[in-house]
Amino acid sequence: MLNSRQRSHLKRLANDIKPIFQIGKGGIGDNAAISISEALEARELVKISVLQNSEVATKEAARELAFQTGAEVVAVIGRKIILYKESKDKKRIVI
Repeated sequence: MLNSRQRSHLKRLANDIKPIFQIGKGGIGDNAAISISEALEARELVKISVLQNSEVATKEAARELAFQTGAEVVAVIGRKIILYKESKDKKRIVI
């Protein structure tokens, strides 16, 4: 569980990151969750964009992705989701 100081630090780091995944009309599939989980292992911090035509609400998508990947939701800002999961092998971010 992240505290407010850790969330603030991760939000600052995520400010410069471009979204690398998009959730669209199809919603969150198993392949998307697997890809995001792999990206979290490699990067630890991932930004995801929810498209306007998505049938899933942004906060609901964030909760579902966090559950499926075992990650923490850092923030939901507009249609952007920021997820964090500490890497087992490639720790890059010190909280």
